[in-house]
Amino acid sequence: MRIITEEPLKQYIALHPDTKTALQEWVKTVKEADWKNFADVKKSFNSADNVGNQHYVFNIKGNHHRLVVVIKFTIKWVYIRFIGTHNEYDKIDCSTI
Repeated sequence: MRIITEEPLKQYIALHPDTKTALQEWVKTVKEADWKNFADVKKSFNSADNVGNQHYVFNIKGNHHRLVVVIKFTIKWVYIRFIGTHNEYDKIDCSTI
């Protein structure tokens, strides 16, 4: 899969250095993946959630942080829409962000 701009992750790591290892592992796993559907995502990340509108949520670092992405399975790309703490995540509508 191709991640469309990793810049938000780099900026988040700068603000939250404790997420560096977890986000690097997420990036590595995604880049090596060949997901065709949500079931494939679940095989890679058991705690991932499909929240509708092609938006998916990943728990980062023991669910202390949340990552929301749009996944386009047909063209093999992942677009980062939101990264934040669990409290910040609770304040957004993750299916439309």
